[in-house]
Amino acid sequence: MKKLTIAAALATATMLSSPALAADAGTVQVKLMATGVLPDGKIDKVNTDLIGLPAGSQSTANDNVVPTLAIDYYVSPAVSIETICCFTQHHVTGAGALAGADLAQHVLILPATVTLKYHLDAGPIKPYVGVGPSVFFYFSEKPGADAIALGAAKLKMDNKFGVAIQGGFDIPVNDTGMGISLDAKKYFMKTTTHFYTAGGVEALSTTHKLDPWVISGGVYFSF
Repeated sequence: MKKLTIAAALATATMLSSPALAADAGTVQVKLMATGVLPDGKIDKVNTDLIGLPAGSQSTANDNVVPTLAIDYYVSPAVSIETICCFTQHHVTGAGALAGADLAQHVLILPATVTLKYHLDAGPIKPYVGVGPSVFFYFSEKPGADAIALGAAKLKMDNKFGVAIQGGFDIPVNDTGMGISLDAKKYFMKTTTHFYTAGGVEALSTTHKLDPWVISGGVYFSF
C-alpha cells in the first residue's frame, strides 16, 4: 500500500508539472470574453474651426465594458490568426477649457481587427504575443447637446486604419479543449470628426487620438 501511495503521488506530481499539449495545426479556438474598452479620445489636431474654440480646449471618451467573441485559427502549434467581433458605444465630453461639455453621443464602433499571434509553451500556462491591422468603423454618431447648441446638426467620424499589439495567456482547465483566457490589446488609432451645420457647412473638424487599451477575460473552447 505504501508503494502504491508513493507511486500515485509521483504520478500526480508528474501530471501537474507536465506542460499541457499545444494546439494542433487546424485547431479553432472560440473565446467568449468580457471586454473593457478604455479609449483616450483627446484632440490631437484642429483642422477646421469656424466656431472659435477657446484656447486649451480638449476632449475625452468614456470607458465601456462589452461582450466579445474571438476566433483563433492555429496555422501551427506556435502560430495562430485571431479575429474579434464586438460593438462598443461611447460618448465624448469636453476637457480643459471645454470641461463638462457634451460633444458627441451614441458613437458605435466596430473594431475590425486581425492579429498574427505567436504562442509560447510555458507548461500549464500558454502565453502569447501578437500584432496586426485594425480598422475602426463608426455608426450612429450624433452631436451632443452642447455641440447642438453651437449649431451642429450632424456629426460624421472617419473610419480609420491602425495597428494593434497584443499579449495574453491561455490556461487549459481540462483535456477536452476548454480553458481560461486573459488578453490585452493596445491600439494605435486616430479618427477625424466633422461637425456640420443644418446647411451642410463643416463648422468644426478635429482629429482625435483614441489609442484604447482593450482588456478581456473569459473562457475558450477548442475544436
